[in-house]
Amino acid sequence: MKTIRSLAGVLALASVCLWGLSCKKNAPTTAAQAAPPVRAATPEKAVVPPRAPDTARDAQADVMSQDLATLNRKGYLQDAYFDFDRAELRDDARQALAADAQWLKKYPSVRILLEGHCDDRGTEAYNLALGEQRASVARQYLSDLGVPADRVAVVSYGKERPFCEADTDACWQENRRDHVLVTAK
Repeated sequence: MKTIRSLAGVLALASVCLWGLSCKKNAPTTAAQAAPPVRAATPEKAVVPPRAPDTARDAQADVMSQDLATLNRKGYLQDAYFDFDRAELRDDARQALAADAQWLKKYPSVRILLEGHCDDRGTEAYNLALGEQRASVARQYLSDLGVPADRVAVVSYGKERPFCEADTDACWQENRRDHVLVTAK
């Protein structure tokens, strides 16, 4: 028993010595070593300046959040009008399609349908062919302005879907057109 007590005493003394050695501080030898450790500066709270509004991006998001019916109703795209019995683009039709091309470039995911329409004079077959020519000419013009042709579908309704139904020159002019519809966004 005496040996166990002596052994316990020796172990206790050894632990105190080891603890004492590990806690002992060495005196600094230089002024730099004597200085307290430098803590990295922590910013209080980073002040982030307010983001300037990106009105172009906000406007694009607003347009793209609208459903197709609203996009078509708001008139972002303009129709192209034609002379009687013609499929060549007039100056006003070129201007309208140029504005459409700019809008379509701004929204590259948008797809459209060009509907070729005619007035009610002439046969049904003739007007269907003329409406197809008008829509195809407008599609080619948009393509020439940088709108990929695969984003533009064409269809001819001939004289089947008149916008105006009176038998007057003004009404017939309103019906000789390529109507532009957004079909996908």
